[in-house]
Amino acid sequence: MSKLGNLGARLHRGEVSYDFVGNRKIWYGISILITITAIVGLAVRGLNMGIEFQGGAVFTTPKTSVSVSQAEEYAEEASGHDAIVQGLGNGSLRIQIAGIDTDRSDQIKETLAEDLKVDSERINAELVGPSWGDQIANKAWQGLGIFLILVVIYLAIAFEWRMALAAFVALIHDITITVGIYALVGFEVTPGTVIGLLTILGYSLYDTVVVFDSLKEQTKEITKQTRWTYSDVANRSINSTLVRSINTTVVALLPVAGLLFIGGGVLGAGMLNDISLSLFVGLAAGAYSSIFIATPLVADLKEREPQMKALKKRVLAKREKGEPLEAETAGESFADEPEDAAPAVVGPRNQPASRNRGRGRPSGKRR
Repeated sequence: MSKLGNLGARLHRGEVSYDFVGNRKIWYGISILITITAIVGLAVRGLNMGIEFQGGAVFTTPKTSVSVSQAEEYAEEASGHDAIVQGLGNGSLRIQIAGIDTDRSDQIKETLAEDLKVDSERINAELVGPSWGDQIANKAWQGLGIFLILVVIYLAIAFEWRMALAAFVALIHDITITVGIYALVGFEVTPGTVIGLLTILGYSLYDTVVVFDSLKEQTKEITKQTRWTYSDVANRSINSTLVRSINTTVVALLPVAGLLFIGGGVLGAGMLNDISLSLFVGLAAGAYSSIFIATPLVADLKEREPQMKALKKRVLAKREKGEPLEAETAGESFADEPEDAAPAVVGPRNQPASRNRGRGRPSGKRR
């Protein structure tokens, strides 16, 4: 068995763990810092909206010897607006200028033809009206709103409202960071960006629900025992699915990284950047939020309940007195482990551990 696979098995059994929930204030602080940076970038620099949202024109030239940088200067001089120029495979250029209307496009086309030394009739001009962009933006916002509402309703029914709230916070966290990165980097926002943004929400939610499902199963009748607090079991749920989350994230990030860094960076296919950056940042933020934000937030909310406060008080009192941890289990949610079992823990030592035998199901017996 590989080292990573062996580590994953030990994490799942509870033989080793890291106290994610106990250190939640650190993760909250990091997330707040990143979110504030993203919001400041969005407020100061704003988003570089594509012509699909602002309106404008796209000029496709025939083969020319003029460089991309020189063509960009010509386009900006001719239009008085910022221009985005991309080299196409056959030596032609794609010149994108936002904020111009039909009357000015013909004049700009003639000026570009003269500067680039090509026939104006061979320059293809495509105009995009801002109303079309407004329709796309409105549909995107509607789709996002409907998605979030359905997610909250589903999680509140399938789990509980605290988990629904935590998942909602994690999704807003991911969206804010992704949009802020776009503002800071200055990449163009296109319909492809919107598609990528909506795609990452499903991925982020998937990772979160996996942890929540494990947490729901392990906390059945948790108040009938005095071994573990809710935070202890929440931490165990994160650790038991940690390697799975890492593997899923890495596998998803590799092809997206290829699009972003090789396709968009090395090969110069700039049109790939609009969707690949949103996917790359969103996937990474989603994996982070499902581990460091969503579940610790659920633990915070749950331990404000009177019964969970009472449970924590009983557990901590027993630990302070140094009493042995009797095998009080909550149905089949807690593992039947030997009295002398001392799990290897990275961080606080009092973490729930599972050392199941046979087919891997806990016996639930009381000793």
